[in-house]
Amino acid sequence: MKTIIAVILLTTLASCGTVAGVGEDITGASRTVQGWL
Repeated sequence: MKTIIAVILLTTLASCGTVAGVGEDITGASRTVQGWL
C-alpha cells in the first residue's frame, strides 16, 4: 500500500512544472488518502 502511494506521489510530482503545482498536487493527494481512512 505504501509503495503504491509513493509511486503515485512521485509520478504526480514529476508531472508538475511549478512549485505551486506541486503544492496543489500534494493537497489533492492528502485529501484522497484521508478519504480512504
